[in-house]
Amino acid sequence: MPNIKSSAKRDQLAKARYAKNKANKSALKTSIKKFHTAVAEGNKDAAVSTYKVAVRAIDKAAGKNLIHKNNAANKKSKMTLKLNAME
Repeated sequence: MPNIKSSAKRDQLAKARYAKNKANKSALKTSIKKFHTAVAEGNKDAAVSTYKVAVRAIDKAAGKNLIHKNNAANKKSKMTLKLNAME
């Protein structure tokens, strides 16, 4: 437990940021997983709609520095290839 007031505040802020980042990253993973399940089922309409949601989530995560921009580009590229292979 910190003795100094400012370091106690820093600790509190760090915990709040950690919780927020963890929730955002979890939502990102969920949206990506929904896309992959739609592709696995072979449902083209569901895959297209979940693809749009997932790409938006990936872009937001990269903008918030939750994931690196190259990691985001890699994820989007692989998802696009999977979606195009469905046709």
